[in-house]
Amino acid sequence: MTLVITAPVTGRVVALADVPDPVFAQAVVGPGIAIEPDDDATVATAPVAGSIVKIHPHAVVIGAAGDRGVLTHLGINTVQMSGEGFTVHAADGDTVASGQKLIDWDPQAVRASGRSAIVPIVAMQAEEASLTMLAQAGDHVTAGQPLMEWADPA
Repeated sequence: MTLVITAPVTGRVVALADVPDPVFAQAVVGPGIAIEPDDDATVATAPVAGSIVKIHPHAVVIGAAGDRGVLTHLGINTVQMSGEGFTVHAADGDTVASGQKLIDWDPQAVRASGRSAIVPIVAMQAEEASLTMLAQAGDHVTAGQPLMEWADPA
């Protein structure tokens, strides 16, 4: 079963290699894509259906069908904000639907703190060849719009 990964926020698509953090830019955790969120993109939704493996105010990992994990990270170095400006609406172990509201946040406040608000979406430990990009760098996407497809592991 091919897994469709949707945009967790509305904004402009950015290549993962252009994320201002080497862990994401070098695909250390896995391949993917990123979104520079619109100023009013204050709701982060689940990019896939599944079970929440781990949720923090600034990031969430969802375990999806086929034993695949999808990471959404709200901004860069936002862990340093200690949850300030983030409201979590789910818990570890919760079953979620694709598009379900997970976290309220303020990309403008993240930028005002001197951090990047870019949102990497990563297919954890996937093979780059298993991803098909449905959105390209420069595209404007809305939350819930398909971003990429992750083919079944061989």
